[in-house]
Amino acid sequence: MKTEFWTQCWREGRTPWHEGLPNARLRCHFERLGLRPGDRVFVPLCGKSEDLWWLHERGMQVLGIDLSPLAARAFLQAHGLAFTETRGRRFTVFESPGFRLLAGDFFDLRAADLAGVAAVYDRAALVALPAPMRRRYAECLTRWLAAPILLVSLEYPEGETEGPPFPVREAEVRTLFAGRRRVEHLGEEDVLERSDLRKRGLTRLHEHGYLISGGPPRRADGSVESSRSAHRDPDGGGAAPFGPLRASAPSRPGAPHTGGTPEARGDGGR
Repeated sequence: MKTEFWTQCWREGRTPWHEGLPNARLRCHFERLGLRPGDRVFVPLCGKSEDLWWLHERGMQVLGIDLSPLAARAFLQAHGLAFTETRGRRFTVFESPGFRLLAGDFFDLRAADLAGVAAVYDRAALVALPAPMRRRYAECLTRWLAAPILLVSLEYPEGETEGPPFPVREAEVRTLFAGRRRVEHLGEEDVLERSDLRKRGLTRLHEHGYLISGGPPRRADGSVESSRSAHRDPDGGGAAPFGPLRASAPSRPGAPHTGGTPEARGDGGR
Protein backbone atom coordinates (compact mmCIF):
# COMPACT_ATOMS: atom_id res chain seq x y z
CA MET A 1 0.00 0.00 0.00
CA LYS A 2 2.20 2.79 -1.32
CA THR A 3 1.44 6.50 -1.17
CA GLU A 4 1.46 6.55 -4.97
CA PHE A 5 -1.44 4.09 -5.10
CA TRP A 6 -3.78 6.34 -3.13
CA THR A 7 -2.62 9.49 -4.90
CA GLN A 8 -3.32 7.88 -8.27
CA CYS A 9 -6.78 6.77 -7.12
CA TRP A 10 -7.72 10.33 -6.18
CA ARG A 11 -6.25 11.82 -9.34
CA GLU A 12 -8.19 9.40 -11.53
CA GLY A 13 -11.39 9.60 -9.48
CA ARG A 14 -11.21 5.88 -8.61
CA THR A 15 -12.87 6.06 -5.19
CA PRO A 16 -15.30 3.12 -4.96
CA TRP A 17 -15.24 3.44 -1.17
CA HIS A 18 -16.99 6.83 -1.39
CA GLU A 19 -20.66 6.33 -0.47
CA GLY A 20 -22.02 9.75 -1.41
CA LEU A 21 -24.46 9.60 1.51
CA PRO A 22 -24.06 9.53 5.30
CA ASN A 23 -23.35 5.99 6.40
CA ALA A 24 -26.25 4.00 7.85
CA ARG A 25 -24.18 2.66 10.77
CA LEU A 26 -23.25 6.22 11.72
CA ARG A 27 -26.85 7.39 11.62
CA CYS A 28 -28.06 4.39 13.63
CA HIS A 29 -25.41 4.34 16.34
CA PHE A 30 -24.09 7.89 16.65
CA GLU A 31 -25.95 8.43 19.95
CA ARG A 32 -23.99 5.58 21.52
CA LEU A 33 -20.90 7.81 21.49
CA GLY A 34 -22.50 10.10 24.09
CA LEU A 35 -21.36 13.31 22.42
CA ARG A 36 -22.52 16.88 22.91
CA PRO A 37 -22.50 19.80 20.45
CA GLY A 38 -19.00 21.21 20.28
CA ASP A 39 -17.29 17.88 20.87
CA ARG A 40 -14.42 16.93 18.60
CA VAL A 41 -14.71 13.80 16.43
CA PHE A 42 -11.67 12.31 14.74
CA VAL A 43 -12.29 10.68 11.34
CA PRO A 44 -9.22 8.78 10.08
CA LEU A 45 -8.81 8.30 6.33
CA CYS A 46 -11.87 10.49 5.91
CA GLY A 47 -11.65 11.08 2.16
CA LYS A 48 -14.43 13.40 1.02
CA SER A 49 -17.08 11.49 2.95
CA GLU A 50 -20.52 12.99 3.47
CA ASP A 51 -20.23 11.66 7.02
CA LEU A 52 -18.09 14.72 7.76
CA TRP A 53 -20.93 17.06 6.86
CA TRP A 54 -23.45 14.92 8.77
CA LEU A 55 -21.33 15.24 11.92
CA HIS A 56 -20.93 18.98 11.34
CA GLU A 57 -24.71 19.43 11.09
CA ARG A 58 -25.01 17.88 14.54
CA GLY A 59 -22.67 20.45 16.02
CA MET A 60 -19.52 18.35 16.05
CA GLN A 61 -16.04 19.75 15.48
CA VAL A 62 -14.58 17.50 12.77
CA LEU A 63 -10.91 16.55 12.70
CA GLY A 64 -10.07 14.39 9.71
CA ILE A 65 -6.98 13.01 8.02
CA ASP A 66 -6.42 11.55 4.57
CA LEU A 67 -3.28 10.92 2.58
CA SER A 68 -4.23 13.08 -0.40
CA PRO A 69 -4.92 16.83 -0.27
CA LEU A 70 -7.32 16.24 -3.18
CA ALA A 71 -9.73 14.62 -0.73
CA ALA A 72 -9.90 17.65 1.59
CA ARG A 73 -10.21 20.11 -1.28
CA ALA A 74 -12.94 18.03 -2.92
CA PHE A 75 -15.00 17.90 0.28
CA LEU A 76 -14.66 21.58 1.11
CA GLN A 77 -15.34 22.73 -2.43
CA ALA A 78 -18.34 20.40 -2.80
CA HIS A 79 -19.93 22.13 0.19
CA GLY A 80 -18.98 25.63 -0.92
CA LEU A 81 -16.87 26.25 2.16
CA ALA A 82 -14.28 29.00 2.45
CA PHE A 83 -11.07 27.47 3.79
CA THR A 84 -7.43 28.11 4.44
CA GLU A 85 -4.64 25.77 3.35
CA THR A 86 -1.32 25.70 5.19
CA ARG A 87 1.57 23.46 4.23
CA GLY A 88 3.65 22.23 7.15
CA ARG A 89 6.40 19.73 7.77
CA ARG A 90 4.16 16.74 8.31
CA PHE A 91 0.77 17.76 6.99
CA THR A 92 -1.04 20.20 4.78
CA VAL A 93 -3.76 21.62 7.03
CA PHE A 94 -7.16 22.68 5.66
CA GLU A 95 -9.33 24.72 8.03
CA SER A 96 -12.87 26.00 7.82
CA PRO A 97 -15.27 26.76 10.70
CA GLY A 98 -16.06 23.40 12.27
CA PHE A 99 -13.47 21.49 10.22
CA ARG A 100 -9.76 20.76 10.49
CA LEU A 101 -8.63 18.38 7.75
CA LEU A 102 -5.06 17.10 7.56
CA ALA A 103 -3.46 15.80 4.38
CA GLY A 104 -0.68 13.37 5.15
CA ASP A 105 0.23 9.99 6.58
CA PHE A 106 -1.88 8.77 9.51
CA PHE A 107 1.21 7.19 11.04
CA ASP A 108 2.92 10.59 11.20
CA LEU A 109 0.37 11.75 13.76
CA ARG A 110 1.34 12.39 17.37
CA ALA A 111 -0.86 12.27 20.44
CA ALA A 112 -0.82 16.09 20.64
CA ASP A 113 -2.45 16.29 17.18
CA LEU A 114 -5.49 14.51 18.64
CA ALA A 115 -5.79 16.49 21.86
CA GLY A 116 -9.39 17.09 22.84
CA VAL A 117 -10.83 14.31 20.68
CA ALA A 118 -14.02 12.99 22.31
CA ALA A 119 -14.73 10.15 19.85
CA VAL A 120 -13.37 8.39 16.78
CA TYR A 121 -15.48 7.44 13.78
CA ASP A 122 -13.86 4.97 11.40
CA ARG A 123 -15.76 3.88 8.31
CA ALA A 124 -12.95 3.66 5.78
CA ALA A 125 -9.62 3.45 7.63
CA LEU A 126 -9.30 -0.04 9.07
CA VAL A 127 -10.70 -1.70 5.95
CA ALA A 128 -8.32 0.30 3.74
CA LEU A 129 -5.22 -1.20 5.34
CA PRO A 130 -3.58 -4.61 4.81
CA ALA A 131 -3.34 -6.84 7.89
CA PRO A 132 0.08 -5.77 9.25
CA MET A 133 -0.91 -2.10 9.02
CA ARG A 134 -4.26 -2.82 10.67
CA ARG A 135 -2.43 -4.04 13.77
CA ARG A 136 -0.27 -0.93 13.84
CA TYR A 137 -3.31 1.29 13.28
CA ALA A 138 -5.23 -0.22 16.22
CA GLU A 139 -2.17 0.07 18.46
CA CYS A 140 -1.80 3.75 17.58
CA LEU A 141 -5.45 4.59 18.25
CA THR A 142 -5.48 2.88 21.63
CA ARG A 143 -2.14 4.38 22.63
CA TRP A 144 -3.09 7.93 21.66
CA LEU A 145 -6.74 8.06 22.71
CA ALA A 146 -9.15 6.98 25.44
CA ALA A 147 -12.10 8.09 23.32
CA PRO A 148 -14.78 5.60 22.19
CA ILE A 149 -14.57 4.39 18.60
CA LEU A 150 -17.52 3.79 16.29
CA LEU A 151 -16.07 1.37 13.76
CA VAL A 152 -17.62 0.23 10.47
CA SER A 153 -16.09 -2.80 8.78
CA LEU A 154 -16.84 -4.87 5.68
CA GLU A 155 -17.01 -8.61 5.14
CA TYR A 156 -17.00 -10.40 1.80
CA PRO A 157 -15.85 -13.84 0.61
CA GLU A 158 -12.08 -14.24 0.52
CA GLY A 159 -10.64 -14.32 -2.98
CA GLU A 160 -13.54 -12.66 -4.79
CA THR A 161 -11.67 -9.38 -5.16
CA GLU A 162 -8.48 -7.69 -4.10
CA GLY A 163 -8.54 -4.93 -1.53
CA PRO A 164 -8.77 -2.22 -0.68
CA PRO A 165 -11.21 -2.25 0.91
CA PHE A 166 -10.23 -5.43 2.70
CA PRO A 167 -12.62 -7.75 4.54
CA VAL A 168 -12.21 -7.42 8.32
CA ARG A 169 -14.17 -9.98 10.28
CA GLU A 170 -15.45 -9.75 13.84
CA ALA A 171 -12.83 -12.14 15.18
CA GLU A 172 -10.07 -9.90 13.86
CA VAL A 173 -11.67 -6.75 15.28
CA ARG A 174 -11.80 -8.38 18.70
CA THR A 175 -8.19 -9.56 18.40
CA LEU A 176 -6.95 -6.13 17.35
CA PHE A 177 -8.39 -4.47 20.44
CA ALA A 178 -8.10 -7.39 22.87
CA GLY A 179 -6.81 -6.38 26.29
CA ARG A 180 -7.08 -2.69 25.49
CA ARG A 181 -10.75 -2.03 24.78
CA ARG A 182 -14.22 -3.53 25.05
CA VAL A 183 -15.70 -4.46 21.67
CA GLU A 184 -19.47 -4.52 21.18
CA HIS A 185 -20.90 -5.76 17.89
CA LEU A 186 -23.76 -3.47 16.86
CA GLY A 187 -25.17 -5.55 14.01
CA GLU A 188 -24.70 -6.01 10.30
CA GLU A 189 -26.43 -5.26 7.01
CA ASP A 190 -26.24 -6.60 3.48
CA VAL A 191 -25.06 -3.62 1.41
CA LEU A 192 -24.08 -5.34 -1.85
CA GLU A 193 -26.86 -3.87 -3.98
CA ARG A 194 -26.02 -0.27 -3.15
CA SER A 195 -22.24 -0.58 -3.30
CA ASP A 196 -20.02 0.07 -6.31
CA LEU A 197 -17.96 -2.89 -5.11
CA ARG A 198 -20.51 -5.25 -6.68
CA LYS A 199 -18.95 -4.30 -10.03
CA ARG A 200 -15.87 -6.27 -8.94
CA GLY A 201 -17.91 -9.48 -8.97
CA LEU A 202 -18.63 -9.78 -5.27
CA THR A 203 -21.42 -12.20 -4.37
CA ARG A 204 -21.77 -11.01 -0.77
CA LEU A 205 -20.97 -7.78 1.04
CA HIS A 206 -21.97 -7.14 4.64
CA GLU A 207 -21.30 -4.00 6.65
CA HIS A 208 -20.76 -4.37 10.40
CA GLY A 209 -20.83 -1.81 13.17
CA TYR A 210 -18.83 -1.94 16.40
CA LEU A 211 -18.58 0.24 19.49
CA ILE A 212 -15.07 0.07 20.94
CA SER A 213 -14.76 1.67 24.34
CA GLY A 214 -12.96 1.70 27.69
CA GLY A 215 -9.37 2.16 28.73
CA PRO A 216 -7.10 5.23 28.79
CA PRO A 217 -4.26 5.72 26.32
CA ARG A 218 -0.81 4.88 27.67
CA ARG A 219 2.72 6.07 27.02
CA ALA A 220 5.48 3.66 26.07
CA ASP A 221 6.43 3.40 29.77
CA GLY A 222 2.88 2.34 30.63
CA SER A 223 1.82 5.61 32.27
CA VAL A 224 -1.53 7.13 31.37
CA GLU A 225 -1.64 10.23 29.19
CA SER A 226 -4.58 12.58 28.65
CA SER A 227 -6.25 13.18 25.28
CA ARG A 228 -8.13 16.28 26.45
CA SER A 229 -5.26 18.71 26.88
CA ALA A 230 -5.03 21.93 24.88
CA HIS A 231 -4.83 21.35 21.12
CA ARG A 232 -1.39 21.76 19.58
CA ASP A 233 -0.46 22.65 16.06
CA PRO A 234 -0.15 19.40 14.06
CA ASP A 235 3.26 20.41 12.77
CA GLY A 236 4.75 20.69 16.23
CA GLY A 237 4.24 24.37 17.02
CA GLY A 238 2.47 25.98 19.95
CA ALA A 239 -1.18 25.84 20.87
CA ALA A 240 -3.44 26.34 17.89
CA PRO A 241 -7.18 27.02 18.08
CA PHE A 242 -9.29 24.36 16.41
CA GLY A 243 -12.08 26.82 15.72
CA PRO A 244 -15.14 27.91 17.69
CA LEU A 245 -16.34 25.65 20.49
CA ARG A 246 -19.56 25.10 18.60
CA ALA A 247 -19.71 24.62 14.87
CA SER A 248 -20.49 27.83 13.05
CA ALA A 249 -23.26 28.08 10.50
CA PRO A 250 -21.99 26.48 7.28
CA SER A 251 -20.79 28.79 4.54
CA ARG A 252 -23.03 29.10 1.53
CA PRO A 253 -22.19 27.41 -1.78
CA GLY A 254 -19.83 29.54 -3.80
CA ALA A 255 -17.95 30.96 -0.82
CA PRO A 256 -14.38 31.79 -1.82
CA HIS A 257 -11.30 29.83 -0.89
CA THR A 258 -9.45 32.26 1.35
CA GLY A 259 -6.04 30.63 1.35
CA GLY A 260 -3.72 28.21 -0.37
CA THR A 261 -2.24 28.24 -3.83
CA PRO A 262 -3.69 28.43 -7.36
CA GLU A 263 -2.96 24.72 -7.63
CA ALA A 264 -5.15 24.10 -4.58
CA ARG A 265 -8.08 25.75 -6.34
CA GLY A 266 -7.69 24.02 -9.65
CA ASP A 267 -8.35 20.31 -9.15
CA GLY A 268 -12.14 20.40 -9.03
CA GLY A 269 -14.27 18.27 -6.73
CA ARG A 270 -12.90 14.76 -7.15
